[in-house]
Amino acid sequence: MALRCVEDLRVFICEAFGLESLQIPSGPCPAGMGGDITVNCFRLAGETKSNPMELATRSAEYLSGHQDVEKAEAVKAFVNILVKPEALHRDSLADVDTLLAEARLPDDLQRKILVEYSAPNTNKPLHLGHIRNNAIGMSLVSLLRRIGHDVTAVNLVNDRGIHICKSMVAYLLFGGNSTPESCGQKGDHFVGSYYVKFDQELKRQLADLRDSQPDISESSDEDLFLSTEIGRMAQDMLLKWEQGDLETRGLWKRMNSWVLAGFEETYGRMGVEFDRTYYESDTYLLGRETAEDALAKGVFFRRPDGAVAVDLGPKLGEKVILRPDGTSVYITQDIGTTLMKFEEFSPEMQVWVVGDEQKFHFQALFAIMKRLGYRWAEDLHHLAYGMVNLPSGRMKSREGTVVDADDLFSEMAALARSATLERAGENIPEDLDERAETIAMGALKFMLIKFNPRTTVMFDPEASVRFEGDTGPYVQYACARINSIIRKAESNISAPLELGWGAMASEHERRLSATALQYPSVLRRAGEMMDCSGLAAFLLAMAKDFSSFYRECPVINAQPDSLRAARLETCRAVGRILSDGLATLTIKVPDAM
Repeated sequence: MALRCVEDLRVFICEAFGLESLQIPSGPCPAGMGGDITVNCFRLAGETKSNPMELATRSAEYLSGHQDVEKAEAVKAFVNILVKPEALHRDSLADVDTLLAEARLPDDLQRKILVEYSAPNTNKPLHLGHIRNNAIGMSLVSLLRRIGHDVTAVNLVNDRGIHICKSMVAYLLFGGNSTPESCGQKGDHFVGSYYVKFDQELKRQLADLRDSQPDISESSDEDLFLSTEIGRMAQDMLLKWEQGDLETRGLWKRMNSWVLAGFEETYGRMGVEFDRTYYESDTYLLGRETAEDALAKGVFFRRPDGAVAVDLGPKLGEKVILRPDGTSVYITQDIGTTLMKFEEFSPEMQVWVVGDEQKFHFQALFAIMKRLGYRWAEDLHHLAYGMVNLPSGRMKSREGTVVDADDLFSEMAALARSATLERAGENIPEDLDERAETIAMGALKFMLIKFNPRTTVMFDPEASVRFEGDTGPYVQYACARINSIIRKAESNISAPLELGWGAMASEHERRLSATALQYPSVLRRAGEMMDCSGLAAFLLAMAKDFSSFYRECPVINAQPDSLRAARLETCRAVGRILSDGLATLTIKVPDAM
């Protein structure tokens, strides 16, 4: 949403330079510069093909005569605008409905987008890495929908392959007839323990192998995998699975059902939802058929060892699509899933939220889809994100050193409960556990979203749940405080009051309106970049601006009544913006904190 004076400046510049359209780059004026809004004429100069400083001078002269402007000053290539209070608030907080609506893109810019995220393996429970994936994926889906795109949220469950067979082999060796129920464990935790057991046994057999055959002691674990008994068992099981062996498929279905039930419980607690869930066990067949067809057409080739591969050029090199024994590799099912998704939804863009360690994999996948002749392959996008570490170091699923999602959720809820009790004193809220859960999930999501996705994050649960600082609870608390102010004020107001916007002239009141004006462009920019961290930063800035406003500008006790009414309306508008932003990040707001 633009100030009326800035919109008039846009029309003035368009007419002066014969332009049909133009965006005026503006933002809150830096502190101490004597303005509310600053226009950046460096960026305007390129579109107008003019000298930026001369353009700034000319713009300041025009604005100085505008009825809404108290002062306009050119500072090099920038124009600092001090807007009359009534006009500033009229064009922002006084018309919050319009402000919120302007984030929506015009119809011709709205697209049909498919976002795939989460993509867990059915050999282990969800962990902190998955939580970041889910936080980024679900907030991206919500953001893109918020600005008007038609978005389909998709999950691909990796339920087949050598890694799944490892858990199955370990269960046959060490599981007996135990079940999640008999052991008192969630199904995903139960199966994940056997994935760890497989790795432990593999390491023992590798050590014995190297001790007995010193000539191979320098060989890698991967090279020696099939030389171990347990490694051969896993590979044989994969072959039996792909051949449809009934006993193998029966065990696979049983163990997968345990894991999937566990996933649903974890997803439910985080609020993760999908419009469509695919399973690799279904999609890999189409990938294999596509590979065989491409081989027949000469797009792929058969190597001397029998593997089917494709040459993707000097940068990406040669990529195996089918192993020498005919079994599929990871990219085989991705080819099938990509085709299935397009056939089912016909999206204009497909996005994968996957860790940046898979960058090469997706470069190869996209190149393969182009090589197969699909024109829509130009609109495939990998949204890569960095690792999540703890002070104790990186997580490793095979070694059982992951931070389990369920355990982390409970730890966060306990921390939020303690923080709430500390603030409540003797007035313990009846909804304490529900409130703690809302704060905990908000803290967790916000901490993982507030960084650019590509950033490696050091996650500190205690720091993330604090009510002060750059945290989700800080923004939630601003909303809860506003709700409290409104409830208290409305109980003392018997009739509508005149809104005295013109009396709101302090720097704190001005700053709130100047910040609010940026909300639509922040949402659109975040959607364009597919990065919610800018929205998180905006919400923190607005919450801090509100805190300063509330500290320096009385609301309930403000006089005259018209000023009190305007400040109360300001609180209401800020609360709606903050709540809308948090909802866009899939974060709930408690009624009180």
